[in-house]
Amino acid sequence: MSADAAIAAIKQEPGFAENVGMILVHNGVVRATSRKDKRAVTAVDVTPDQDRIEALRQEFESYPGIFRVYAEARGGHLVPGDDVLLLVVAGDIRENVKAALAEFLDRVKSEAVSKVEHMAE
Repeated sequence: MSADAAIAAIKQEPGFAENVGMILVHNGVVRATSRKDKRAVTAVDVTPDQDRIEALRQEFESYPGIFRVYAEARGGHLVPGDDVLLLVVAGDIRENVKAALAEFLDRVKSEAVSKVEHMAE
């Protein structure tokens, strides 16, 4: 999971220089505390729905001003500090790119990723 590699690949695509003025990245990592109650988390079992993520990626890539959307989600038994979700949105201007990334992230998290946290005893 490499933001640098994803960005480098997007920059090589035909039309990049003519269509992109901003690239935003979300690199989600497993937290050591629960968002709900701040209890210590020892691990998280993550199940991404790759088909749904791809459908969302394609949907957001059709948004006005958006040139390319990249998504990579890890599943399995992950521990605090592990990378879990990488999203990259490249587009024309910040108003389009910021809005697309924010909505894409919220929708992926709510529609395509489930997790079970394991708490410290």
